Amino acid sequence: MARFWVCVAGAGFFLAFLILHSRFCGSPVLRNFTFAVSWRTEKILYRLDVGWPKYPEYFTGTTFCVTVDSVNGLVYIGQRGDNIPKILVFTEDGYFLRAWNYTVDTPHGIFAASTLYEQSVWITDVGSVLGTPGKKGTGLNPLQFDNPAELYVEDTGDIYIVDGDGGLNNRLIKLSQDFMILWLHGENGTGPAKFNIPHSVTLDSAGRVWVADRGNKRIQVFDKDTGEWLGAWNNCFTEEGPSSVRFTPDGKYLIVAQLNLSRLSFVAAPPVGSIGECSVISTIQLADQVLPHLLEVDRKTGAVYVAEIGAKQVQKYVPLNSYVPSFGS
Repeated sequence: MARFWVCVAGAGFFLAFLILHSRFCGSPVLRNFTFAVSWRTEKILYRLDVGWPKYPEYFTGTTFCVTVDSVNGLVYIGQRGDNIPKILVFTEDGYFLRAWNYTVDTPHGIFAASTLYEQSVWITDVGSVLGTPGKKGTGLNPLQFDNPAELYVEDTGDIYIVDGDGGLNNRLIKLSQDFMILWLHGENGTGPAKFNIPHSVTLDSAGRVWVADRGNKRIQVFDKDTGEWLGAWNNCFTEEGPSSVRFTPDGKYLIVAQLNLSRLSFVAAPPVGSIGECSVISTIQLADQVLPHLLEVDRKTGAVYVAEIGAKQVQKYVPLNSYVPSFGS
């Protein structure tokens, strides 16, 4: 028995030596070994709901966007293609309800802003938003868009739009509920508050606006009231820029999709008053060429819906049982 404990102690000492040596001496072999050990400590927060939707054959085009009406338990999906319904509506349980093929030509982003008293769904179309199709441009009076990627509607009715998925514009715009410009950042570039394909936008509970600055491989952060630039994250996105950003309902994690890497990352949200550095807590590696484009999070259940343009489907991920009680806290 004594020999057994001596062996255990020796193995533990050897493992500690390998980790320390790899950190301070830089041996490639030992670095790989250390990665294999530390990888097992990554948190697993979500699992795939393999039964959603009940009838995937309703996906007949390329699925670009998804949103959740948490108030009414509905999931809206935008897809592209010829002679197909452009908007599909499912229940949160995965049952198909209806579809429509009017008013929308080429959907890119979609957002449900329903309340107990009113249902509304906002869609960004190629060259159109706010019901003014066909007027591409850079003008502000009247306000013109060019390939608007996504929008986020706050509970107050204020609207945040990232305008510039490969078009003329590279800007973030905040509008009031009656469509007056409250503030704007709009210039192509790499410096603070400049963009290269701003692709997704979301808000946190601390009043900060988070933008997936895809072409610059970073996330930029702004004050929602003043538009002041607060900082940026770029250390997590050296391989590819983020294509979509959403917070979990408890505000603990920012979920980031990376299109060509077919990866979802769960990043620790920073405290109020600090942006800090990006820190990935967990990842979900999808199959090659799945291509997650935009995602949405159910505010009530925490479920994550991912629109995949490569796989031409929407998949649903649900929190693990141990993680569910923290939502809404």
